Amino acid sequence: MAKKLSISFYERDDVVTIAKELLGKVLCTRIDGVLCRGMIVETEAYNGRTDKACHAHFAGKTKRTKIMYDRGGLAYVYLCYGIHHLFNIVTNKKGLADAVLIRGIEPIEGIDHILRRRNKTKLERSVGGGPGIVSQALGISTNHYGTDLTGNLIWIEDHQRTIPEQEIIASPRVGVDYAEEDALLPWRFRIKDNPFTSPAK
Repeated sequence: MAKKLSISFYERDDVVTIAKELLGKVLCTRIDGVLCRGMIVETEAYNGRTDKACHAHFAGKTKRTKIMYDRGGLAYVYLCYGIHHLFNIVTNKKGLADAVLIRGIEPIEGIDHILRRRNKTKLERSVGGGPGIVSQALGISTNHYGTDLTGNLIWIEDHQRTIPEQEIIASPRVGVDYAEEDALLPWRFRIKDNPFTSPAK
């Protein structure tokens, strides 16, 4: 039986482990009364204290990043290039500012609504692959900044699927060249051979 992830899952101190363990979990939304679910197939980890690619480390505590300094289990949603709403999960204890970016989902419920939001007619990578696409497919926007992920608007379920280590591809994150040596950290995780993940890098 599916079980909603609790705050204790998110408040652990290893964001890399959390990013990997989120693979195979199911991201759920009930936006405007519409229930949609997608299995998480791609994530990226960010550490607020040591990682130059992390918004909190790069810019400190700002109007945009302040939610990252709250407790784990909250939504950090920001606008990228003025167009894409990117959904992140705050992790760790209050004040530590870690987060996991959800980069890809495989739609499994509410598919008609997901296709309509993406203006598509069939399931393909462009329906769930890419962080901006994830948010659009599931109806997530910056209006959901700070949403409690243990509530009934946006949440994550454990459907008892564990992705074996050998089926996880670890590689550098996307679009963080400014982070110098931290741009090379293998903190992007994908389920091997899943058609909804981003292309290899």
